Amino acid sequence: MLEREVKIKFADPDRARAALAKIGAVPLRPRRLQDDTLFDTPDGVLRAKRAVVRLRREPDRAFVTYKGPVQPGTMKIREEQETEVGDAEVLRRILKELGLHAWFRYQKFREEFQAPGVIIALDETPVGTYLELEGSEEGILTVADALGCSPADFILNSYRGLFTAFAQTHHITARDMLFDAGDATRA
Repeated sequence: MLEREVKIKFADPDRARAALAKIGAVPLRPRRLQDDTLFDTPDGVLRAKRAVVRLRREPDRAFVTYKGPVQPGTMKIREEQETEVGDAEVLRRILKELGLHAWFRYQKFREEFQAPGVIIALDETPVGTYLELEGSEEGILTVADALGCSPADFILNSYRGLFTAFAQTHHITARDMLFDAGDATRA
Protein backbone atom coordinates (compact mmCIF):
# COMPACT_ATOMS: atom_id res chain seq x y z
CA MET A 1 0.00 0.00 0.00
CA LEU A 2 1.27 3.52 -0.77
CA GLU A 3 1.30 6.09 2.01
CA ARG A 4 1.10 9.80 1.13
CA GLU A 5 1.74 12.34 3.88
CA VAL A 6 3.09 15.75 4.85
CA LYS A 7 3.80 17.44 8.17
CA ILE A 8 2.93 21.02 9.07
CA LYS A 9 4.53 22.71 12.10
CA PHE A 10 2.36 24.48 14.66
CA ALA A 11 3.41 26.71 17.56
CA ASP A 12 1.75 24.47 20.16
CA PRO A 13 -0.91 21.75 20.58
CA ASP A 14 -3.67 24.18 21.58
CA ARG A 15 -3.28 26.18 18.37
CA ALA A 16 -3.24 22.98 16.33
CA ARG A 17 -6.44 21.75 18.05
CA ALA A 18 -8.11 25.12 17.48
CA ALA A 19 -7.20 25.00 13.78
CA LEU A 20 -8.61 21.47 13.49
CA ALA A 21 -11.83 22.49 15.25
CA LYS A 22 -12.17 25.47 12.91
CA ILE A 23 -12.07 23.23 9.80
CA GLY A 24 -14.49 20.72 11.36
CA ALA A 25 -12.04 17.80 11.70
CA VAL A 26 -13.69 14.91 13.57
CA PRO A 27 -11.82 13.25 16.48
CA LEU A 28 -10.88 9.60 15.78
CA ARG A 29 -8.48 8.46 18.52
CA PRO A 30 -7.66 10.15 21.83
CA ARG A 31 -4.27 11.46 22.86
CA ARG A 32 -1.79 8.73 23.81
CA LEU A 33 1.94 8.17 24.02
CA GLN A 34 3.55 6.42 21.06
CA ASP A 35 6.99 4.95 21.63
CA ASP A 36 8.64 4.05 18.31
CA THR A 37 11.87 2.16 17.68
CA LEU A 38 13.59 1.89 14.30
CA PHE A 39 15.55 -1.28 13.47
CA ASP A 40 18.28 -2.03 10.94
CA THR A 41 21.05 -4.48 10.23
CA PRO A 42 24.45 -3.81 11.83
CA ASP A 43 25.77 -2.59 8.46
CA GLY A 44 22.79 -0.25 7.84
CA VAL A 45 21.26 -1.99 4.83
CA LEU A 46 17.79 -0.51 5.42
CA ARG A 47 19.07 3.03 5.98
CA ALA A 48 21.19 2.76 2.82
CA LYS A 49 17.98 1.91 0.93
CA ARG A 50 16.15 4.73 2.81
CA ALA A 51 13.76 2.10 4.18
CA VAL A 52 12.53 1.58 7.75
CA VAL A 53 11.37 -1.23 10.02
CA ARG A 54 9.55 0.30 12.98
CA LEU A 55 8.10 -1.17 16.16
CA ARG A 56 5.42 1.16 17.58
CA ARG A 57 4.12 0.75 21.12
CA GLU A 58 0.98 2.42 22.41
CA PRO A 59 -0.58 1.89 25.85
CA ASP A 60 -3.08 -0.69 24.54
CA ARG A 61 -1.51 -2.08 21.35
CA ALA A 62 1.62 -2.39 19.19
CA PHE A 63 2.44 -2.44 15.47
CA VAL A 64 5.30 -3.43 13.23
CA THR A 65 5.74 -1.41 10.05
CA TYR A 66 7.91 -1.58 6.95
CA LYS A 67 8.31 1.68 5.01
CA GLY A 68 10.06 1.67 1.65
CA PRO A 69 12.14 4.45 0.12
CA VAL A 70 10.47 7.85 -0.34
CA GLN A 71 9.51 8.67 -3.92
CA PRO A 72 10.50 12.14 -5.17
CA GLY A 73 7.72 14.74 -5.12
CA THR A 74 6.01 17.56 -3.23
CA MET A 75 4.49 15.06 -0.79
CA LYS A 76 6.12 12.15 0.99
CA ILE A 77 5.01 8.99 -0.83
CA ARG A 78 6.32 5.54 0.02
CA GLU A 79 5.28 1.92 0.33
CA GLU A 80 3.99 1.07 3.79
CA GLN A 81 3.11 -2.35 5.20
CA GLU A 82 1.83 -2.45 8.78
CA THR A 83 0.24 -5.00 11.08
CA GLU A 84 -0.76 -5.12 14.72
CA VAL A 85 1.29 -7.44 16.92
CA GLY A 86 0.19 -9.21 20.07
CA ASP A 87 3.39 -8.84 22.10
CA ALA A 88 5.85 -6.05 21.30
CA GLU A 89 8.61 -7.49 23.47
CA VAL A 90 8.44 -10.88 21.72
CA LEU A 91 8.61 -9.13 18.35
CA ARG A 92 11.64 -7.12 19.54
CA ARG A 93 13.39 -10.40 20.43
CA ILE A 94 12.46 -11.90 17.05
CA LEU A 95 13.87 -8.88 15.21
CA LYS A 96 17.09 -9.23 17.24
CA GLU A 97 17.34 -12.93 16.35
CA LEU A 98 16.88 -11.99 12.69
CA GLY A 99 19.93 -9.74 12.97
CA LEU A 100 18.18 -6.39 13.35
CA HIS A 101 19.09 -3.97 16.12
CA ALA A 102 17.43 -0.82 17.46
CA TRP A 103 19.21 2.28 16.18
CA PHE A 104 16.78 5.13 16.95
CA ARG A 105 13.91 5.55 19.40
CA TYR A 106 11.44 8.41 19.46
CA GLN A 107 8.33 9.36 21.38
CA LYS A 108 5.34 11.54 20.71
CA PHE A 109 1.89 12.15 22.06
CA ARG A 110 -0.56 11.58 19.21
CA GLU A 111 -4.25 12.17 18.77
CA GLU A 112 -6.03 11.59 15.48
CA PHE A 113 -8.75 13.37 13.56
CA GLN A 114 -10.49 12.86 10.24
CA ALA A 115 -11.40 15.24 7.43
CA PRO A 116 -12.58 14.29 3.92
CA GLY A 117 -9.86 12.20 2.29
CA VAL A 118 -7.38 12.69 5.15
CA ILE A 119 -6.40 11.30 8.53
CA ILE A 120 -4.80 14.04 10.61
CA ALA A 121 -2.40 13.22 13.44
CA LEU A 122 -1.66 15.92 15.99
CA ASP A 123 1.83 15.03 17.21
CA GLU A 124 3.41 16.61 20.28
CA THR A 125 7.11 15.74 20.17
CA PRO A 126 10.15 16.80 22.21
CA VAL A 127 11.12 18.99 19.20
CA GLY A 128 7.77 20.65 18.46
CA THR A 129 4.12 20.24 17.52
CA TYR A 130 3.18 18.94 14.07
CA LEU A 131 0.06 18.03 12.17
CA GLU A 132 0.66 15.03 9.95
CA LEU A 133 -1.81 14.86 7.05
CA GLU A 134 -2.12 11.43 5.43
CA GLY A 135 -4.43 10.56 2.56
CA SER A 136 -5.18 11.48 -1.03
CA GLU A 137 -3.30 14.30 -2.72
CA GLU A 138 -6.54 16.24 -3.17
CA GLY A 139 -7.53 15.68 0.46
CA ILE A 140 -4.15 16.83 1.77
CA LEU A 141 -4.18 19.96 -0.41
CA THR A 142 -7.78 20.78 0.58
CA VAL A 143 -7.14 20.35 4.32
CA ALA A 144 -3.84 22.26 4.13
CA ASP A 145 -5.63 25.13 2.38
CA ALA A 146 -8.41 25.12 4.99
CA LEU A 147 -5.69 25.34 7.67
CA GLY A 148 -4.25 28.40 5.89
CA CYS A 149 -1.22 26.48 4.65
CA SER A 150 0.24 25.76 1.23
CA PRO A 151 2.75 23.24 -0.15
CA ALA A 152 5.47 25.72 0.86
CA ASP A 153 4.59 24.84 4.48
CA PHE A 154 4.90 21.08 3.92
CA ILE A 155 7.62 19.25 5.82
CA LEU A 156 8.65 15.95 4.26
CA ASN A 157 11.34 15.11 6.78
CA SER A 158 10.95 12.18 9.18
CA TYR A 159 10.92 12.65 12.94
CA ARG A 160 14.47 11.30 12.92
CA GLY A 161 15.47 14.04 10.47
CA LEU A 162 13.66 16.72 12.46
CA PHE A 163 15.33 15.52 15.67
CA THR A 164 18.79 15.48 14.07
CA ALA A 165 18.38 19.07 12.84
CA PHE A 166 17.02 20.19 16.24
CA ALA A 167 19.84 18.45 18.10
CA GLN A 168 22.49 20.10 15.92
CA THR A 169 20.94 23.55 16.31
CA HIS A 170 20.56 23.18 20.09
CA HIS A 171 23.83 21.30 20.70
CA ILE A 172 22.05 18.23 22.05
CA THR A 173 24.04 14.99 22.21
CA ALA A 174 21.17 12.61 22.96
CA ARG A 175 20.87 9.71 20.51
CA ASP A 176 17.11 9.32 20.79
CA MET A 177 14.14 11.74 20.74
CA LEU A 178 12.56 11.02 24.11
CA PHE A 179 10.54 12.98 26.63
CA ASP A 180 11.93 13.51 30.09
CA ALA A 181 10.62 10.84 32.45
CA GLY A 182 8.01 13.21 33.95
CA ASP A 183 6.80 14.40 30.53
CA ALA A 184 6.14 10.88 29.26
CA THR A 185 3.59 10.32 32.03
CA ARG A 186 1.36 13.25 31.10
CA ALA A 187 -0.75 11.34 28.57
